[in-house]
Amino acid sequence: MASSPSLTEIDVPSSSPSLLPPPSGSPLANLYNRLASWRRSLELPNPGTAENLQKEVKTTLLTNFFFDGARADLSKSLSVNPIFQVTHSFALGSQTTPPSYNFGAVFASNSIFLQGSVDHDGNVNGRLNQGWSANNVTKAQGQASFTVVTVLSSQAGHSMLQVEHDYMGQDYSVNIKAVNPSPIDFTGIYMGSYFQSITKNLALGVEILHQRPTPEMTESTASYLAKYTGSDKNWIATAQVQPAGILQATYWQKLSDKVEVAADLQLIAAPTRRDAIASLGAKYDLRMSTFRAQLDSTGKVSALLEQRFAPAFAFLVSGEIDHFKNGAKVGVGVMIESPSMTPEEMGMMQMQTPSQP
Repeated sequence: MASSPSLTEIDVPSSSPSLLPPPSGSPLANLYNRLASWRRSLELPNPGTAENLQKEVKTTLLTNFFFDGARADLSKSLSVNPIFQVTHSFALGSQTTPPSYNFGAVFASNSIFLQGSVDHDGNVNGRLNQGWSANNVTKAQGQASFTVVTVLSSQAGHSMLQVEHDYMGQDYSVNIKAVNPSPIDFTGIYMGSYFQSITKNLALGVEILHQRPTPEMTESTASYLAKYTGSDKNWIATAQVQPAGILQATYWQKLSDKVEVAADLQLIAAPTRRDAIASLGAKYDLRMSTFRAQLDSTGKVSALLEQRFAPAFAFLVSGEIDHFKNGAKVGVGVMIESPSMTPEEMGMMQMQTPSQP
């Protein structure tokens, strides 16, 4: 629940230049121009990326926001344009994670976004988003651990590198991604997705995953995506079919300017396992606060209130009751921002910075 800005995605306009056409004057060029003109006449919207297929549901449900124990996020804004902010985060008393300290920094301009953090264990994380144009965005993120391995420590350091590129067309989007790629033996994890608008409401896509842990072992799987958006843009239904009989379906609806509801259903129909989890949640955006509530089929009821008393101070309280396991979790937190700017500059920064998903 850090208050630092997140520009993990650069907005893309509804139209974009086409791919390079064949040489003019050839029959292939004439066919290409006719198809391109026909596609433009349909006025199909861009469906978004496959990664953000369930973006609205994730921002409504409590899964990515819940915490227990005590936490504090202390931020200081050093610049407005470009945005430069540092954050100290503390967490302790959690039933699931050990006490931790994290120092993070964010730098963002119109075309670049840089984010880095380091914790008390020596784990370093970094993220880079470079927007080459309104339609091309290159992203890179990495993780490295500088923990000293001793006789008393059985956990060795680990590192990760992920590089990807997004291209947003007029009515489609393409993403290619590589995780820990090796240029020597081409080991690593490689992913590619294509998402195409079929009508103004329906979009279909496919995502290919190719894993190569060793030069002798390779595995490729495919997932299929579907997204249906209401004509008034107030409701979205999605479905994703993954290998081994995994299905995830979501539904999101905006009831009013301040109320959103979402539902998530995950089905596993593998030969060795059959399971299903359903979640239902709501989000209320009030004048100075945001309240989220969620209920799932595992017997958990949870809620989170983020109350902002002033532009630079917010108080958070969360709770969860597990009826099946007869357990409960409670969390409290504060977010304090110490700006070195005038109130006018703070207002300008809040207008330029979108909320974190």
